[in-house]
Amino acid sequence: MELDVANLWILIAAALVLLMTPALGLFYGGMTRATGVVNMMLMSFSAAAITAVVWVLWGYSFSAGEPAIAGIVGNPISDFAMHNTEQSELLAAGFAGTFAMISVAIISGAIADRARFAPWLFFVPLWVTLVYAPVAFWVWGGGLLSADGFLGSIFGEAIDFAGGAVVHTNAGIAALVLALKLGQRHNFHDRPQPHNTPLVMLGAGLLWFGWFGFNAGAATTVEQAGLIWVNTLAAPGAAVLGWILVEKLRGSRPSSLGVASGLVAGLVAITPSCADVAPWAAMLLGVLAGAGAAWAVNLKWKLGYDDSLDVVGVHLVAGLIGTLFLGFFALPTEESAGGLFYGGGVAQLIAQAATLIVVMVFSAVMTWVIATVIGKFSPWRVAADIEIAGIDEAEHNENGYQLVSK
Repeated sequence: MELDVANLWILIAAALVLLMTPALGLFYGGMTRATGVVNMMLMSFSAAAITAVVWVLWGYSFSAGEPAIAGIVGNPISDFAMHNTEQSELLAAGFAGTFAMISVAIISGAIADRARFAPWLFFVPLWVTLVYAPVAFWVWGGGLLSADGFLGSIFGEAIDFAGGAVVHTNAGIAALVLALKLGQRHNFHDRPQPHNTPLVMLGAGLLWFGWFGFNAGAATTVEQAGLIWVNTLAAPGAAVLGWILVEKLRGSRPSSLGVASGLVAGLVAITPSCADVAPWAAMLLGVLAGAGAAWAVNLKWKLGYDDSLDVVGVHLVAGLIGTLFLGFFALPTEESAGGLFYGGGVAQLIAQAATLIVVMVFSAVMTWVIATVIGKFSPWRVAADIEIAGIDEAEHNENGYQLVSK
């Protein structure tokens, strides 16, 4: 089989998405204290490495194989290590694996500065296997939430082109559960600031670059790819303005961290709807997501949960906004009557909401179980003195910076 243009694009898109997980490490690493940057970046790199192995061995089969266990997951035995996967499908399988990598890596930001590395190494393969892969199968693989699935036939099939529910809502609710599980950092109420904002901005820029592969990798026509490209350009730009507006209303000055976070919030929000909303609606969505995420990140100070790097505000909240937005503004297609404002009624909104509820409940429960079991034999928290001093030296015998005076 020759490598045609469509397959070449999937190859390039997969490489772009693969870049996003190290980029997330830069983004998160800059947001932590200087004494935790190594640990934070290693969480992203280890998530990519472990998921690569899990995905090839059984993860892909779980998410895309023939239905098994009453349609809850795909059958991992029939295609273990992808030995039965058609050669023409391997590119798509690899592309899907990069989504699993960044999904689990996103969670790490909620537990920065206080989590031991060993429990994380156990958490990654278990979460990818027991949470991410089943949810991906339900939405994209013909499982429970698809048009032919049990719940999809009741509530309707949700639109989730690139992962508003599967990736961001799924990871966002898991991040909240882990943050609650581990508890507050010792310096939580001091509101620790990012130690390296240029690193944050570099990570955000690389995420935006990679996101064009994330959203457009599954495009099937030139027209669809063009719409996705423009929406992935416009929504995050508008989200930055929405975030700045909220900062201004609070009496704060525009900040680099706010711009970077608003950018990512806009990217998160447009992920499920990139192929199904008009560009003007993408900009409206961006403003709503940027403003909504900017408001949501302050909830942790009011409610007391320590989401270290604002995973809940940026990924969960923006993911919810972007997924529900389709219930109002989805363009009519041959498969869908469109959103409420296009004359499609409330059917699409019900499907979007039902999918989000199912994903959040399942992910929250399973994440809690996984984290609890791991904690029984490998405690999650570092000792208080190590946390205060910084975890890089204790966990990795390394420091992010070697400052030598002459």
